[in-house]
Amino acid sequence: MPGLLRPEDLKMISSDAEMEEIDRERDFKKKKAQQELELREAFMSRKVAEKATAIERVNNAVRNAAKNGQRQLQIITFPSSYCSDGGRRINIADPEWPTTLTGFAKDAYDFYNSELRPLGYKLHAEIINFPGGMPGEVAMFLAW
Repeated sequence: MPGLLRPEDLKMISSDAEMEEIDRERDFKKKKAQQELELREAFMSRKVAEKATAIERVNNAVRNAAKNGQRQLQIITFPSSYCSDGGRRINIADPEWPTTLTGFAKDAYDFYNSELRPLGYKLHAEIINFPGGMPGEVAMFLAW
């Protein structure tokens, strides 16, 4: 017949449980950091589809938006940390904000500038959330 647990046993059980929780939190943070790194790498290497495919996608998206009475369309969102200045120029509506774009956002802007701007489309970007009071995500909007 087993005896009663001693206070030392309870301290050990508690300590072991705390260590397990610390290990779980560390593993979770490590996995999250790895996922964020993979997302960033994918964003930085992604390119706008081949011109013909991109034009077809844009036409379908703006046609559907116009049918629904919209005059603009959110085309991309990404963390402000992907901008070379952390989104500061976008946040203050600096006309030079496009120079801070990187990766897929820059490629999308270049496509807009060469293919859509000449047709009369407009593009603007804004910070859409402020977690902890700091710029969070950027959204780019195509307007007509």
